[in-house]
Amino acid sequence: MSDEENLNKTVDSAKNVAGNQFAAFMGLKEKNPKAFYGIIVALVLPVLIMMFSGGESTPVSGPTIKDLSVGQKYTLKSPNTVDKDAKIRLVPVPGTLAAYDDTEEEDRKDTKENTCQHMPQGTPVEVMEFSDAYGKKKMFVKVKVTEGACKDKDGWVLAIDVQ
Repeated sequence: MSDEENLNKTVDSAKNVAGNQFAAFMGLKEKNPKAFYGIIVALVLPVLIMMFSGGESTPVSGPTIKDLSVGQKYTLKSPNTVDKDAKIRLVPVPGTLAAYDDTEEEDRKDTKENTCQHMPQGTPVEVMEFSDAYGKKKMFVKVKVTEGACKDKDGWVLAIDVQ
């Protein structure tokens, strides 16, 4: 006998055994319905229990927005980066979001229009006012730089970037 014939006989045998087991199980429905439904419950109930018991859940914590106050001094720090040299962008209007694009770095050069738009982490600032956005209170903060070359320059940042 070839391997293929042996394989075919084994598959047919497995099909016959599975068919016989299924037929016996379905015959149990007519002969003893309590046992039939008891077996179904015994198989399904543990699966349902595992699905609906979530186990212990731990809340996910992330950066939170501080309760900022007008006139108080803070520093700029982005919780979304680990790079100490990352810059925080000050924008002229609250809600102005700019994507970071390495191919166009004109706005990163110090020109008369672009001076003090990208501030280093740790820059000391003073909160001047707030703006709500996207259904959240105090989402944007207008800050004034209090030290350095950009002293007294102001702009808007996300509240989460003011620590």
